[in-house]
This record gives sequence, structure tokens and C-alpha cells, in this order.
Amino acid sequence: MSGTGIQEDLFKSSGACVIIPTYNNAATLAQVLADVSCYTRDIIVVNDGSTDDTGKVAATFPFITCITYAPNKGKGWALRTGFKKAVSMGFRYAITIDSDGQHFAKDFPAFLEKIQQYPDSLIIGARNMNQESVPGKSSFGNKFSTFWFRLETGIDVPDTQSGYRLYPVAVLKNMIFFTRKYEFEIEVLVRAAWKDIQILSVPVAVYYAPKDERVSHFRPFKDFVRISVLNAILVLIVLLYIKPRNFLRSLFQKEKRNYFFREHLLSVHEPAYIKALSVGFGVFMGIVPIWGFQLVTAIFLSFIFRLNKAIVIIAANISIPPMVPLIIYGSYKTGSIWMKNGGGDLLFSRDITFENIRNNFQQYIYGSITLAILMGLICGLLTLVLLLLFRKNIKTVV
Repeated sequence: MSGTGIQEDLFKSSGACVIIPTYNNAATLAQVLADVSCYTRDIIVVNDGSTDDTGKVAATFPFITCITYAPNKGKGWALRTGFKKAVSMGFRYAITIDSDGQHFAKDFPAFLEKIQQYPDSLIIGARNMNQESVPGKSSFGNKFSTFWFRLETGIDVPDTQSGYRLYPVAVLKNMIFFTRKYEFEIEVLVRAAWKDIQILSVPVAVYYAPKDERVSHFRPFKDFVRISVLNAILVLIVLLYIKPRNFLRSLFQKEKRNYFFREHLLSVHEPAYIKALSVGFGVFMGIVPIWGFQLVTAIFLSFIFRLNKAIVIIAANISIPPMVPLIIYGSYKTGSIWMKNGGGDLLFSRDITFENIRNNFQQYIYGSITLAILMGLICGLLTLVLLLLFRKNIKTVV
């Protein structure tokens, strides 16, 4: 069946195609393809190593682009393959729809209208998870996934597990992805959000076949473990890199920088000594010799000690790359006071590395801890004095 002119024009004007990843869905694929072709003929089917008649079914639709490979590699790999093909064919967007008949092509216009309002967004087709036909494991899985997505991105969306999505493939084309199975749909969602790609939703209908007719390739134990491991890694990346990166970026934006100083540093709603302790503790954690774990430890302990997290993070970034040689040199020289005969010597230059102090590691450890304490005390006390000195000005600003 050929596509209707209006719907095909909408796809053409949007630069969109449809990607259908499929694995052993010969029984439902024909109907899905027939429905999709009512809206567009720009269809890419990725036959992910099917061992049934999926390939033969796809061949009955000569106008589609079909990619076939073996063995089965997983839905994530199929989607990644489809993305690459869509980009090579000049498409800007790709709508992904499952081949098991869960989704309805009639919802295509909702995606295309949304993307015209918000170009280069990633749009999720949000299902009504409260309907009676939704399997219990799907409802639980969605709540579980949505919780982790909110933790990893700060974004609240109603359905993070829906495979019915519109991807801005032209924007994603240079990203290197690592997952191949079902967890890819989480990876791409989180990492797109980290790239400041807007994540939006549109309501879509969904059909769940009776339990005895359902065909699912989701392996509850193995795939749940994969997803859990991925979420653990993503959360770690958020703590070690994404949160600090976003915070430092905000300091270069005038409005956000002013907000930070007004709400975190100058605010009279928080005692001056808390701010001073936060600065001192942040500086201490930035110098103390636990390289690679300084920031995540600082954030964790700031929660325990109820300090100002934003101030702790900015102060802990004293150990940014340009400052590292100076910190190492200062730690090394400070450590000489604890060593007999003044310890070893070290020339200050930009070539200072941990290799330079390997032979006098004890001196460096003693010195870095001492320097961390001293600098933490000095910076904390200086902050306290300045805040108390300008208390009147602070109240005026607030």
C-alpha cells in the first residue's frame, strides 16, 4: 500500500525515516510494514540475525531498505546499524518502531509535529502504563528505569523504556556507543541528555497481546543485570565528570554565575561558618593525595557533613590540570619538613609528574596531607573573614 501524500510530505519535509529492528518476528512484521508504508516508504528494516521467515517477509516489500546479518547481536546493535544507514542516506531523523505490533503507525504525526516545534530533540513515545493490559514486569521495569534516568540526568520523563522514539540521528552520528543489547536504549537516552539534547515525550497508544501470544526476547535476569551494571557506571560518570563539568560550565554563563554567588556564597540564609567550612573542606579534598577519587569523595562527605555541595565542588577543583604541577611541587617541598636532612629536592617545571617523585613517595604523601590541611584552614578562615566583613553588603544584595 502506498503512503498518503500528506503523510509522506510530512516525512519528507522533516527529513525523517522509519527504522524497524526485528528478530524472529515474522508473524507480525508484515502487518507492521503495511501500516508504516501508509505513512512513508522511507523504511529501514534491520534483520538482526533472524532464524525464522523474517527475511522472506521483508522481501515482499521491495521498496524498503533491508539490512540483514548473522548471528543475532542484540537490539542495541540493530538500532546503531539502522542509525548509520539512515545518516548515510541523508536523513536527519529516524523514528524507531518495534516489529512485534505493540506500536501504531497512526502516532507518527505526533512525533513529526513535535520535532518541527523542537528541532534536534529526542522524542519518546510515552505509553499509558496504567492500563490493565500492561504486564507487571513492564510497569516495574519502567519505574525502575525512570528513577535511574532522573538520577543520571535530572530530567523527569514518563516513559524511559518505550522503544517507540524519534532520534536526531544527524546529531548523534559522531557519538561512539558501547552497548549492544536492550541497555543501549538507556545509554543513548542518558548520553543524549548529557550532550544537552532536549528529551521530550508524546503520548502514544500501545497494544499488549494476551500473555500466551506475546513474543519477547527480553531475558529478565541477564538483561536486568546488564541494565543495572550500566546504570551503576552512568551514575559514577555523573558524580566524577558530568556534575562537575556542568557546574564549571555554569560559572562561565553570567546569569548562572551570578545565581551561584547570590544563592550559595552570599546568601544570608546559610551561616557564614558553613560556607567557610565548605570552602576549606573543598580545598582540602582537592589537594589530598587520592587522585581520581577526590571529587566523588568530596561530594559524598559534603552530604554527610551537611556542607554546601556547590561550594565544595568548586573549591575541590583547585586540582585542575594547570594547578597540578604547582600542587605536586608544593606538596613535595612541604613534605621535606617531616624528613630527616630535609628530604629530597625537586626542580619546579611543567614537566613535574608522579614519576618525578616516585623515589621519594613518602615525602610527597606527608607533604600533600600537610599542605591540604594548611590550605584548607587558610582558605576557610579567609572566606569566613571576608563574609563577616561584608555582611552588610551581603544583606543588601539579598
